[in-house]
Amino acid sequence: MTQNTATPTPSAASGAPHQGALAHLKVLDLSRVLAGPWCTQMLADLGADVIKVERPGAGDDTRHWGPPFLKDSAGQDTVHASYFTACNRNKRSITIDMAQPEGQALIRKMALQSDIVVENFKVGGLAHYGLDYASLKALNPRLIYCSITGFGQDGPYAERAGYDLMVQAMSGMMSITGKPDSEPMRVGVALTDVFTGVYATTAILAALEVRNRTGQGQQIDMALLDVGMAILANQAAGFLNTGKVPMRQGNTHPSLVPYQDFETADGAMLLAVGNDGQFARFCEAAGQPQWSADARFALGVDRVRNRDVLIPLMQSVTRTRTTAEWITALEHRAVPCGPINTVGQAFDDAQVRARGLAVSQDTSEVARAQTSVQSIATVASPLRLMATPPVLRNAPPALGEHTDEVLTELGLSAQEISALHGKAVV
Repeated sequence: MTQNTATPTPSAASGAPHQGALAHLKVLDLSRVLAGPWCTQMLADLGADVIKVERPGAGDDTRHWGPPFLKDSAGQDTVHASYFTACNRNKRSITIDMAQPEGQALIRKMALQSDIVVENFKVGGLAHYGLDYASLKALNPRLIYCSITGFGQDGPYAERAGYDLMVQAMSGMMSITGKPDSEPMRVGVALTDVFTGVYATTAILAALEVRNRTGQGQQIDMALLDVGMAILANQAAGFLNTGKVPMRQGNTHPSLVPYQDFETADGAMLLAVGNDGQFARFCEAAGQPQWSADARFALGVDRVRNRDVLIPLMQSVTRTRTTAEWITALEHRAVPCGPINTVGQAFDDAQVRARGLAVSQDTSEVARAQTSVQSIATVASPLRLMATPPVLRNAPPALGEHTDEVLTELGLSAQEISALHGKAVV
């Protein structure tokens, strides 16, 4: 993979200011794995000071979810999984044993100084430690407390653990993913987790607006299942309004034709025709203008009804040129088309490189000593605010890298911090 470090995102190395749109906010991150950390990384990219609380010794589960693993300066695998780096940059890591009363007291003290808490424990899981919303609200009424669970704070499944794969299956997402003659398939990334993180960020920003008007915080109840159902989008709308259950149809679209992959002389391309004008221009480029005048194909609804006739005709033509030739022929006609890339090819794409979507950050001296990892590559934030863009401050942290720093900011003395280390509280 070719990494482009010439990103428009300001960084510490460039000497750019470290202020972002949310630089005035403190976030206490009690979440693990993906949905919660995805949310808090979005907040961190926008400038918020995010303190990630992890278990002493083990840390976030995804630190160990490998392969693939991060590599050291010699190019050899370390024991540190790359999964963790996907959603934990720009954060500070502190290790606290919340099973100990002293650990609980530290987290409560941090909550007093925080604007936002994000957690993804099971329903009621933090009440045992006095770290649930009701307990922390009593200390800090302005606190915005975002709880992320599999199934929400109520309902018959509320106490169940929830995982992305489970929700992809339960929501129906897997039933519409894959080829018609194949088994149901999961989406290639943990889509429900990622979308839950994005929805949670949106909800937090809305709650901040309410707090600006009222001075009061609130709890946010985010559920993977709720999000999984919501992102069914047009497929859900179709079912709810017609009663017809959508099924798998591979790369084709239930309402648009042609909107799928096509074989070319040297591989395949993706053609995404969204209206009749685009179809007519494709037909012109393909040397088949009669198709767009044919009553069976002229209108979108007719193309859907007659896809079994149209698609073989198109495939016989698309195989006569290479993917690059088709892209050249269709681009200036504003007909959406493109290559079907591997992830490696995608990061080497000219537009991806121009947008600086692969970024690399040097690790701190503390992290290098602990992990032997010199630098970490991540995907740049897609949030392009022109006046207050996302900022690159810290590479994904080593476990507990900022423990002493954060405790000092809480007002603890060196002796008190040493005592907490001695009791394995931190």
